[in-house]
Amino acid sequence: MTLKQNQKGFTLIELMIVVAIIGILAAIAIPAYSTYTKKAKFTEVISATSALKLDVDLCYAENDALTNCSANAALIAGAAVGQYVTSASVALGVITITSDLASTPTKAYILEPTEDEDAGGLTWDIESTSSCLTDGLC
Repeated sequence: MTLKQNQKGFTLIELMIVVAIIGILAAIAIPAYSTYTKKAKFTEVISATSALKLDVDLCYAENDALTNCSANAALIAGAAVGQYVTSASVALGVITITSDLASTPTKAYILEPTEDEDAGGLTWDIESTSSCLTDGLC
């Protein structure tokens, strides 16, 4: 009398289906991960503007105009410190910071102040010419 043994393991088709599912998930996840890492790196650029915005806000409060508002060299040098920040500048209250992410060409983040009389100060808008807008980084 011979006993029939139970089949153990997976068939080739079952393994191929699992590999195909993993491939589809990887095809979706890798580009999304790349975008998230770029955005995370660009947050350094966005946070570099905080001290410069404060300086321009103070200048506007003291002078009641943006004509003489440009940050001092120490603040600009401090804003330009960072792994992904290439340069920083302030002219007539407009803040421009450029970044160099290894996988992307140089991107500019430009903030333009607008006088808001209701709030009694400045509001900050991303200028439409900012090249970070095309990649969805800012």
